[in-house]
Amino acid sequence: MADTTKDEQPKVESVAKQAKQAEAADAAVQEQVDHEQDQGFRGDKTDPTDNSAYTVQGVTSGAPTPETDPDAAAAAGSTRFNGTKSA
Repeated sequence: MADTTKDEQPKVESVAKQAKQAEAADAAVQEQVDHEQDQGFRGDKTDPTDNSAYTVQGVTSGAPTPETDPDAAAAAGSTRFNGTKSA
């Protein structure tokens, strides 16, 4: 391989720096994708309430949901009922 001239040296260093930054960015993106793959969906799970609590049967049976129960709201990370104690 031919030796680089003094004029080419800053360009070579710049390309190497860009490649290193690109590798770091690729690693960060891959880490996020791996997390989403492990989790099974993109985003944050914000409501641990079972889906059956939102059905007619669940609602009429009084199943707790974050919208109706302070303890369920706290478990879901909601501040809706802060300062309220459940019955």
